[in-house]
Amino acid sequence: MKAAGREGPEAPPGPRAAAGESWARRWARWALAAAYLLAGIAHLRSPAGFVAITPAWVPWPRGIVALTGLCELAGAIGLLVPWTRRAAAIGLALYALCVWPANINHALHDIPLGGAHLSWWYHGPRLALQPVIIWWAWWAGGVTDWPFRRRRVTR
Repeated sequence: MKAAGREGPEAPPGPRAAAGESWARRWARWALAAAYLLAGIAHLRSPAGFVAITPAWVPWPRGIVALTGLCELAGAIGLLVPWTRRAAAIGLALYALCVWPANINHALHDIPLGGAHLSWWYHGPRLALQPVIIWWAWWAGGVTDWPFRRRRVTR
């Protein structure tokens, strides 16, 4: 059936669903947006733990933590708006890369949060998953299709 003004199948149901976009990509985008929304709120409401793990070479740690919280909120909202999605995805991927030193600092210096020391059972996977978080932003925002892209068969 043809939709008004376009050829081919109709777009899948749902708010602003892109034609041909998988449910997995939509789910990944909403889940990542929710995670960044919660993290952004945490950065703004309870900055002490984030300030504690900020490396010493970062200037104005309290201001930087507040800025990162705002970046997380903007990125979360941007992922959900079709015309800002790609830019938000790239921004969140760069953000995840830029905060990786704080996670490394946290692990290497065994900085307690709320009086609790986290073991390498936490830090090891957390550090190893940072590239996955970077990829997740790219994929959820439509920057890349790797590794799910269907290969074309050439004849």
